[in-house]
Amino acid sequence: MHRPSRPEAEFAAELDAVRPDLSEPYAAALPGARAAVLSRLWRALAHEPLPWVEGREEGRDGLRVRLADGRRLEGPSADPYATTAYAAEVRLDGRPYDRPERLMTDLGVRHGPAFAAELAGSAASLALSRAGRRVQERPAETGWEWEQRVVDGHPYHPNCRSRPGFSVAEQLAYGPEHGQPVELRSAAVDDCLVTGAWPDFLRDGGRVLIPVHPWQADHVLDTPSHKGPTAHPLMSLRTLALPDGPHVKTALSARLTSSVRDISVYSITTSEAVSAFMASVAARTDGLLDVTRTLGAATAGSPDLAAVVREAPETYARGGERVVPVAALATTELPRSARWFARFTRLALTACLRLLDLGVALEAHGQNLLVVLSPAGDPVRLVYRDLADIRVSPARLARHGIPAPQLSGRIVTDDETALRRKLFGSLVGGSLGATAGSAAVLREALADAVRDLPRTPDLVALLEEPLPTKALTLMRLSPETPGDLWARLPNPVSEEGAEGRSF
Repeated sequence: MHRPSRPEAEFAAELDAVRPDLSEPYAAALPGARAAVLSRLWRALAHEPLPWVEGREEGRDGLRVRLADGRRLEGPSADPYATTAYAAEVRLDGRPYDRPERLMTDLGVRHGPAFAAELAGSAASLALSRAGRRVQERPAETGWEWEQRVVDGHPYHPNCRSRPGFSVAEQLAYGPEHGQPVELRSAAVDDCLVTGAWPDFLRDGGRVLIPVHPWQADHVLDTPSHKGPTAHPLMSLRTLALPDGPHVKTALSARLTSSVRDISVYSITTSEAVSAFMASVAARTDGLLDVTRTLGAATAGSPDLAAVVREAPETYARGGERVVPVAALATTELPRSARWFARFTRLALTACLRLLDLGVALEAHGQNLLVVLSPAGDPVRLVYRDLADIRVSPARLARHGIPAPQLSGRIVTDDETALRRKLFGSLVGGSLGATAGSAAVLREALADAVRDLPRTPDLVALLEEPLPTKALTLMRLSPETPGDLWARLPNPVSEEGAEGRSF
C-alpha cells in the first residue's frame, strides 16, 4: 500500500543526483502530498456531475458514492470549500486507498489511466514543492515574494502541482515556490504582430525580442534564442516579474492543471483593445478596483512564441500599502479575523458585482485577484490582472450607455448563465471559498457582506441558486469536449440551493 508510485520513485532518484539534501524532506512530505491530492479528487467525486456516479448519500460516518456499475465509494464528508487534506483514505467496495492515482486506475473509467498518471505526478511534484520551500524569516516585501509563498498550487484541482514534461531539476529551477531567479531567453523576430507599446528594452533595432521561458526554449521551440533578462517567477510559473517592475507572461506549451499555457494569437490581437476598455470600465467602480494595463503584446504568429508585458499590481499601491494575491492570503502572517474576512468579502462582492452589472464578468480566482492592504493590514481596494479570460456583455453595456469595444470571439457573450458562471465560480467558489477554507466560514462572511448590497438579479442568483464551479476532474476526463464543464455546489447561504445539482 505504501510502495512509491513511478513518478515518486523517479523524483527520488533524480533528487539523489541533483539535490540529495532534499531527499529526506521529500520522502517525509509524500504522505501529506498524497492526502492533499486525494482530498481534491474526493471533492470531485462528491460534487461533480461525473457520468459514472449514480448517487450520493451523506451519513453520520461520512459520504457514500454509488457508482453506475454497482460499486460503492466511502469517505469523509466532503465540504466543497475545504482546503485542508481531510481525505487521507477513501474506500472502494471496502478496499482502502491512500493514493489518488491507484483509486482512479481501479475506478476503470474512460480516460482514467491518463488522468491517474497526472495525479501521481501531481502528488510527487507537491511533495517536492513542500520539501523545497524556503523558510520565511521575514515578512514579504515585494509582490513576487508574496506569490512565491504559495506552495500547494490550486486549492481544489487534483492536478494542483502537475507539471508534466518538467524534470526535478527544472521544477527546482523554475517553480516559484523554490525561489530561484529565472534567466529568460530572448528570440529576435522579424515578422511579428505587436499590439500596444512594446518596450524598447525588448527591441534590437528593427527586430522585436520576444521573451521566452527557458523550458519553452529547451523543449518546444526551434527558433534560436539568446540570453534575456533575469526575472522572478510568479505563481502561474510562466509569468515573471522583471527587475524594473513590469510582469512578462510567456508562452509555455505544457499542461499545468487543466490547460496548456501557450498564448493564442487571438489574445495578442485583442489585448490592447481589452486593456483600454477594462481601464475605462474599472474607473466606474468608485476606486474599489484597478486593472493592470497591458503595456504590449507580441506574437510570431504562433501560440508557442508569444509574450505579454503588463503593469505590476504594485503600481496601484500607495504609501505603506501592500498588494497581495488572494491565493497568498492563507500563507501570510497577516491577522485575518472573521471581521477581516467579512470586510474583504464585502469589498470583493461590491466591486465584482458592480462590474458584472455593467457588463464585465471577471475570472476572479485567487491568482488573478489581488487585495490592497492598508499599513494596518485592512483590505481597502482590489487589483485585477490577466484579461485573457474575462467575458464582456454588449447588451449589459448598452443598458448603462457604455460603448461596446470592437471585439469578437470568445470574450463576447450576452448569455446570463455564462456571465454568472465566470464570476461566481471564480470569485465565490474560488477566491472567497479558498480563503474561508470551509462552508461555515464562507456562509457567515457572505451573510454579513450581502446585507447592504443592491439586490440585483445577479445577487439574487448568487444567493438563491446552487453555486456554479468548474468541474475540474470531469474536464480532465473529457479531453474530447472543448471548453469548460460545470458543476453546482451547495450554496453556502441559501437553503433552497443547498442540495446542489448537476448541469
